[in-house]
Amino acid sequence: MEKKAEQNIKKKFTIFGYDMWQILQYFIIYSFLGYIIETLFGLFTKGVIESRQSMLYGPFCCIYGLGAICLLCIPKGAKKNNWTLFIAGFIIGSVVEYIVSWVGECIFHIKWWDYSNYPLNINGRICIIFSIFWGILTICLNKVINPTVDKIVEKIPKKFLHVTTIILIIFIAIDFLITGFALKMFSTRVIYNYNLEVQGTEEYYEQYLSLYQNNPELKEFVDKFFSDEKMLKTFPNVKFTLKDGSILWIKDILTYIKPYYIKVF
Repeated sequence: MEKKAEQNIKKKFTIFGYDMWQILQYFIIYSFLGYIIETLFGLFTKGVIESRQSMLYGPFCCIYGLGAICLLCIPKGAKKNNWTLFIAGFIIGSVVEYIVSWVGECIFHIKWWDYSNYPLNINGRICIIFSIFWGILTICLNKVINPTVDKIVEKIPKKFLHVTTIILIIFIAIDFLITGFALKMFSTRVIYNYNLEVQGTEEYYEQYLSLYQNNPELKEFVDKFFSDEKMLKTFPNVKFTLKDGSILWIKDILTYIKPYYIKVF
């Protein structure tokens, strides 16, 4: 009876063979690795080192953490061979990327990325090139990368691993909340100062503008800790979608802030 009870408890906290501790650890690890990948991508495609993190303070690119969990939690039937893995990764990665982009625009009213100039794109949120990348990444992740990560993680004492996981998850959660507020205040300030007509801002713009203008202490705090320079250097690739449908890079507005990157070659 005791063994059956233990098995039932384990089943309740397991998702496609992974327990919650593993999922949280994967989120942290792959969010950090995603930040490294994005930084290297910026280096080799643009010749610069620039911020590619998705939040203000931590070196994490959380779409990779979320994407990795979704790509690892693929049903076993889809892991039989590389073709089914590729197709599953192609679809799941694209869906995750589209949803994250859409949510970012709905909540923060900014675009993290834009694939409008890439062939076979959907609303500039996903495109065939990066969908293929997700498929290839899924094969590498399940066959090579994650087994290696598991071997490394297994060598770390469990108590230390659990404590570290809790601390980092709390840090990421707080960082997310601060970043959400900072981005809304930042976009409100830029829209107001430059008289921009941005899509989807009607619901919150007046509210945040009133909050920003009518609270001197809050305004001073926001301008000091979430200044245009701080925000642009942290998020150099964010964009607005104007009401006429055109894309406006924020770095093209705040041209006085230079450099926001380190030029390598």
